[in-house]
Amino acid sequence: MKCRYVFLLVLICVCISPAPAQINRSSQTSGGNGNIRGIVLLPNGSPVNEPVKVTLKVMRGDQATTYTDRDGRFEFKAVAAGEYTVEAEADRSRERFEITGERITVRVNTPNFITLSLREKGNPQEKHDRTVSVAMLDQKVPPAAKHEYDNAMQLARAGKSDESIAALQRAVTLYPDYLMALNDLGAQLLDAGRLDEALVALRKATQIDPKSFNPLLNLGIVLVQKKMFTDAVTALDRALTAEPSSPPAHLYTGMAASGANDTARAEREFKAAHDLGGSSFAVALVYLARLSVKQGHKQDAIDALQLYLREDPSGPNVTVAKKMLADLQAK
Repeated sequence: MKCRYVFLLVLICVCISPAPAQINRSSQTSGGNGNIRGIVLLPNGSPVNEPVKVTLKVMRGDQATTYTDRDGRFEFKAVAAGEYTVEAEADRSRERFEITGERITVRVNTPNFITLSLREKGNPQEKHDRTVSVAMLDQKVPPAAKHEYDNAMQLARAGKSDESIAALQRAVTLYPDYLMALNDLGAQLLDAGRLDEALVALRKATQIDPKSFNPLLNLGIVLVQKKMFTDAVTALDRALTAEPSSPPAHLYTGMAASGANDTARAEREFKAAHDLGGSSFAVALVYLARLSVKQGHKQDAIDALQLYLREDPSGPNVTVAKKMLADLQAK
């Protein structure tokens, strides 16, 4: 099973919160206020255009199912914080495609976005997902370190972040090269605002495996938060090499490029984040509008804000977007 641990956080200027995707059917679980939105891609990278069954799983079994829309998108609503597996089953006979799964750690009030890439059977080149390195999958983790890691995940699901961080620190002490634990430790420290500690953990993770997508993405987020924009661009470029179609990687690269005053690159990245992530990443349009204002492109800013308000009419950035739009139209 492939694994994915990505924590996406509120960073600069405006909140980052996904809008509901346009889907045929969404599934609502119980007892939570997090959402999971995602997309299912064919092996050639294009979205599936027929309904694909998507299942949300926890350790005790299936929790909810839904189907993709005509653009390959899906959504699970009212998901409690914690660790899940999301699986896509493209054909019941399983003659052409394998069941594709990703693990995701859901955080509330953050964009929980996941990409599921279908793999044809019998294609050894597709064995490992680009976002998960062979090193992460093949590590021989000592049982004591694995026990601490599993305990950390249970504590995170229960909302006990400090205790979860402590358990991850014990796991890394027991096995210093524990790539998955280092990534999750860095992500949770980032979530707690402990940026310097997060930077140490994530830099070590990327030294162990320089091509592992999730540590690179999380490292880029920390560097953006610390306003180390040039270093952030470098880390995020490496993340994009591992997964070029990642909306959050493009979004944060846009933030980093903007902070480094590379407006042309920032514009490309914000547009890519929105193109790839759709309304789930409508916030990229607000960043794009701010960039257009900075460049003196008034009409481009107005167009971006109007599109944002259509795509995310009840999102947390609506007040900011409406004020920006009103100020622009009054000039």
